[in-house]
Amino acid sequence: MFWVALHFPGLPATMLAPLAAWACQFTPKVALEPPEALLLEVEGSLRYFGSPDALLAALERGCAELGFRASLAAAPSSRAALWRARGAGLALEELPLEVLRVDTAFFAAIGISTLGELLALPRDGLAERCGPELIDELDQALGRLPEPREFFVPPERFSAELELPGEVAHAEALLFAARRLLAQLAGLLAARQAGVRAFTLTLAHHDRSRSAVQVQFASPARDAERLSVLLREKLATIVLAQPVEAIALDAGDFVPLGALSRGLFGDRVAEAEQWAELVERLQARLGRDAVYGVTPFPDHRPEYAWRRVEPGDWDAHDFVQPGPRPAWLLAAPRRVSETELVLIAGPERLACGWWDGDETRRDYFVAELGRSLAWVYREQGTWYAHGFFA
Repeated sequence: MFWVALHFPGLPATMLAPLAAWACQFTPKVALEPPEALLLEVEGSLRYFGSPDALLAALERGCAELGFRASLAAAPSSRAALWRARGAGLALEELPLEVLRVDTAFFAAIGISTLGELLALPRDGLAERCGPELIDELDQALGRLPEPREFFVPPERFSAELELPGEVAHAEALLFAARRLLAQLAGLLAARQAGVRAFTLTLAHHDRSRSAVQVQFASPARDAERLSVLLREKLATIVLAQPVEAIALDAGDFVPLGALSRGLFGDRVAEAEQWAELVERLQARLGRDAVYGVTPFPDHRPEYAWRRVEPGDWDAHDFVQPGPRPAWLLAAPRRVSETELVLIAGPERLACGWWDGDETRRDYFVAELGRSLAWVYREQGTWYAHGFFA
């Protein structure tokens, strides 16, 4: 077996579980060592990362992104990895006895200061003087005795808080701190092979009031950069009424999300994902009501022949209009004189709408109107232009 220990000096007790959830993206076997360490059994992850050094480098980069100072070490047993992490990665025999978290006064009195010197002492005398617990721990570190660990189970939702080092008066400046929470969320989502369609950033203000920033996605997401980009767009539209002292990030309703597979000839999945990211950025900047899709609807009346839909929620209909339809339809028909028109094709009679109270009886023609090709109709002897072909 191959274990990696992450030691976070001075870590707040409340942060150990969120860090364990983040670490589950590297291996499902993460154990908590309160108050400030995590133990990762990574034997099954080495092939994915390529080598132990590559795995350790990925863990170091991740800790730096989270903003936590960590000491990492690896060993064949969990206890040896933990002691090495506490000892700044020194070899097992060179570690100071302080990493064992035992009373070292007796050992100092007899001139023992390192783990190697301790291991050289007679076992029977050491057990009699210090108890069997120390012998068991030494045997566990050396791999002579098993050490069962209870592994952490990633939560089904994410919730984390962060106190800011100082008051923040501009919303966009919150992104730097929020990235730390987003990196934790991305790690948890990767561990659960899931994504989110939305998350909430709660702002704790100077006057103890709270406000919420809702961020919604066009498709499930878990990439930290995508989460960050959309939050930045959202924060750019916000003016803070009060300075912010702390932030909290909450996300639930995880949905399954596997990794994307690249196509050999083109990549329609990636293109669709890029389109979804563009739509969600526009919605974050302009508002959700400002960005929407349009889909055809089976109705002969041109003003009813389409429907507004959410982007991506297309509902295609196999409906073909019986006659030509212009690309440009006027918002409201414009009255024209019959002398301005040169009829080219038609008529096409529309007589419908009696079922919804907006009955239509019109004769449509394709006509020249000045230098344009127009779609016109006659209703009760009056001519109207309803759209233009060119």
